Amino acid sequence: MPPPTTSSAVAADLERKVDGHYLRAILGAREFRRLLTVRLLSQLSDGWFQAGLAGSLLFNPSKQSSALAVASGFAMLLLPYSLLGPFIGVFLDRWDRRIALALANLSRAVLVVPAVALIWIGDQGPSFGLAALLVIAINRFFLAGLSASLPKVVEDSRLVTANALASTAGTICYSIGLFTSAALVATSVVHTTQHGYAGIAAFAALGYLAAGVLTYVSFRPGTLGPEDDERPTIGVWTAVVDVARGMIRGLRHLADRPPAARVMLLTGGHRFLYGYLTLAVLLLYSRYFGHGTANHTTQSLWSLGQVVIAGAAGAGIAAVITPAASRRFGPQRWITLLLAGIAVAIVALGLPFIAPLLLVAAALMNIASQSMKIIVDATLQHECEDDYRGRIFSLNDTVFNGVMVLGLFLAALTLPPNGRSAGALIGIAIGYALLAVWYGGLLRRRPAEPVPSEKAESA
Repeated sequence: MPPPTTSSAVAADLERKVDGHYLRAILGAREFRRLLTVRLLSQLSDGWFQAGLAGSLLFNPSKQSSALAVASGFAMLLLPYSLLGPFIGVFLDRWDRRIALALANLSRAVLVVPAVALIWIGDQGPSFGLAALLVIAINRFFLAGLSASLPKVVEDSRLVTANALASTAGTICYSIGLFTSAALVATSVVHTTQHGYAGIAAFAALGYLAAGVLTYVSFRPGTLGPEDDERPTIGVWTAVVDVARGMIRGLRHLADRPPAARVMLLTGGHRFLYGYLTLAVLLLYSRYFGHGTANHTTQSLWSLGQVVIAGAAGAGIAAVITPAASRRFGPQRWITLLLAGIAVAIVALGLPFIAPLLLVAAALMNIASQSMKIIVDATLQHECEDDYRGRIFSLNDTVFNGVMVLGLFLAALTLPPNGRSAGALIGIAIGYALLAVWYGGLLRRRPAEPVPSEKAESA
């Protein structure tokens, strides 16, 4: 059994995530740098590809999709991550990961071509959806393969720092892909037509091709695992059934650990509200701010690109301040303060419906969102036994993306076409306030936590 979870123990784990000595050590490892470069190239390409998709749906003056179609597009982007995730390990534990990672990116380089062709001709029918879904579904396989390969290029004691660095840098590169796409449109290098958005998406094929080739030439066969003696001997179908049964056992394990169950419920509530706000912001920038002006589409895309960068900056700030804030207030109290702060920020910065204020709100929202994710991940790591952690994180991933899709669809059904609704924003602010009251109330009703032992602090 793991040691008792305490606020101090979780805060100590968060502090180790940004340990400067570990950071220098892992960056000094050549194979880690190569694997990180592959990730950054791929996620930069993800930004380009998804910018092309979003532009053709949202910012094409000749074809403006409904809010429901936009929500459906997000479902296509997010649900493969959740539904396929738990079963991907069945194959990653059997195949040479060097080959698997290389083929994943090379396959996407090929599959981007029909998607680009469909954007070019303005076809947003089932064929377009299938082509985009295949590219995005393979991305889930690729990211899982990176995570499985990381222990082969980084010492076990430095995995937390390596994961934190890789995921944060990957998110930033993805945001850069989105932002540079918006910049190309804003500077009129690319026009706001289906041809222009197809050109943006086509950049992704080059990035995926480079990432695939780099993976193949940078590592020797077997370097990224699995070792021959680590490969499962049971059949694939049996392994898939075992995964499904394991997920059920993971749910039972979670039910026996109320602190872990609480933070997962918290994740669900936050992501539902976050999904609603995401569609509201997209509609405001594409159909409200500057509507009717000559350069409305270009200006909207440029402003939305700034929102993306503000959000990425917020996530980076969260990685820096969360360990210190968790030590100062305690992880649970810090989450409560963040939830209350979001409620205030939505009213103060959102209700005026002024684009620059929403830029500030995006940065603050992502500071809070990333801080909560860091603390939730650390709490799940401490509360759950090692044998169940993979299944618990797969469940958390499903909750994380699945409820956001529900929020997006609710927004599509209730928001006006331009996204401007004071009542909706007030309702979302009340939702965050209620989450803060609920989570803060749980803290007051719980017994005092024991003082952690030195062993627990260093575990």
